[in-house]
Amino acid sequence: GVKVGHAGTLDPAADGVLPLALGQATRLIEYLADAPKGYRAVVRLGVATATDDAEGAVLAERLVPALSANDVERALDVFRGPIMQVPPMYSALHHEGKRLYELARAGEHVELAPRPVTIYRLQLVDFALQVEQPKIVLEVECSKGTYIRAIARDLGAALGCGAHLAALTRTFVGALTLEGAVTLAALEADAARLPTLLLPPESAVADWPALHLDEAQMAQVRNGRALRLAAPPADSERLRAHAPDGALLALLRRSGDEWRPDKVFLS
Repeated sequence: GVKVGHAGTLDPAADGVLPLALGQATRLIEYLADAPKGYRAVVRLGVATATDDAEGAVLAERLVPALSANDVERALDVFRGPIMQVPPMYSALHHEGKRLYELARAGEHVELAPRPVTIYRLQLVDFALQVEQPKIVLEVECSKGTYIRAIARDLGAALGCGAHLAALTRTFVGALTLEGAVTLAALEADAARLPTLLLPPESAVADWPALHLDEAQMAQVRNGRALRLAAPPADSERLRAHAPDGALLALLRRSGDEWRPDKVFLS
């Protein structure tokens, strides 16, 4: 059988990019799991739920105040950059050996510690407030470990009316985008197409700087030895190293003024 892995679980009610890796490419999954992710989120104002999404029981309904785009922008500003975020109680995180959602379903409440995450971009792209179901649409680019449901919950609290995440689409994981994705339905309808849809393993790290090795460097890397580079990239801790024929040979990590092989691909 072929080894299969995936990067970054999606909430059951969400859709969008879920990278799958086959065979040797599963060795790259950890880098995708750590990669920045993008989302398009619909936040429903005025209704707070137990799960912070549309699946959960309604905890409170409040009137949405007369908000302007500027009011929403001011509230969003608190969530930009490095922030401390309390994860949702309904999540797959562990607490004393059990998953939080198991404790939540059993009626237990745990005081959760906030965790550091980074919001690289948070943009208000649409809002409709003078309607029966007031909502705003956000585009988010964030670090690993960010809960968009928690942003919806905390934004609702900041606006004084409560909120939950009504819909979520993941638009990218690292260099892999929604435009290049294929739906499960399309795959099931025509499984024979699968081999033509597979991307080369280096697609997973296409946003890393590339280094093309000469024969001597290639031998060093194959033997697990560190390289010293004449002109290393200034702003990256990681490189993808390619053989002269263009094949991905290794992933390198900066260690002082050397670059050490993190993963080497022999085939």
